[in-house]
Amino acid sequence: MENDCKHSKEFKLEAIKLLREGIKPAAEIARELGIKRELLYRWRAQVEEKGSGTFKNGPGRPRKEDESEVTRLRRELEAVKEERDILKKAAAYFARDLK
Repeated sequence: MENDCKHSKEFKLEAIKLLREGIKPAAEIARELGIKRELLYRWRAQVEEKGSGTFKNGPGRPRKEDESEVTRLRRELEAVKEERDILKKAAAYFARDLK
């Protein structure tokens, strides 16, 4: 399955617009856009079911080098907290055995 998170909301909506206009067959539209025809149909179904708000504004999660330092530090802090909690539990377990 092709990952459709890499396409922007505007790209998806424009592709659906081209499909609805019916000027070209779906296969030709998909080929010109570099996507699979099934993906084009899936996008159309999602919009018909949930509206255009179904798509995110951006093309998914930013790459590691593009994310802000705050986001990177928050992720790192969560990992450190998890490690700390594991070590606390291990220390309590082994301290219990020493008594």
